[in-house]
Amino acid sequence: MKERLKKQISFMLELDKMKNLYRQTYVLHENRKENDAEHSWHLAVMTFLLSEYANCQIDVTKVMKMVLIHDVVEIDAGDTYCYDTEGNKSKAEREEKAARRIFGMLPEDQCSEFYELWLEFEDSHTKEARFAALLDRLQPLLLNYTRKGISWQEHGIRKEQVLKRNEEYFAESDRIAELIASILDDATEKGWLKT
Repeated sequence: MKERLKKQISFMLELDKMKNLYRQTYVLHENRKENDAEHSWHLAVMTFLLSEYANCQIDVTKVMKMVLIHDVVEIDAGDTYCYDTEGNKSKAEREEKAARRIFGMLPEDQCSEFYELWLEFEDSHTKEARFAALLDRLQPLLLNYTRKGISWQEHGIRKEQVLKRNEEYFAESDRIAELIASILDDATEKGWLKT
């Protein structure tokens, strides 16, 4: 097997570990939490499906690439719950180290492309990265809301925490921002989120 193909296959097989990295969000039709692979796939579909709601023109393919690889680093770094204050202190360092190792498995050109896409997502300065980040927040919010706030209730999450995590990306889509705000209001009224 040629060296380039060998590296690409090794990387692809490494990604299979994402199927065993469980998040705090429950899937809708089973009593289990979703894994990173399911989350990334869901985000890729959402990108294609919801790109029409972006407030400005975005490169849909680039956003899809970002959301497909943004959590690859969790193979080494683990999934840090977004409301885990202590875990988030070391998250950037753990994920940077993981990115270097995992993307380093690829041929040099792809290593560079994947690392740069991951870094762009993490830095969240470009319109594509910000739209990707908005979807990354919307997807678990929708699953959680549809499951009657199960993980919010398990962790005692307050509306202001969820709003703070989401509102910095509201400028990326007026329509999605309205949807999130209405969901949070309804979840609070129903007692699924603390006030």
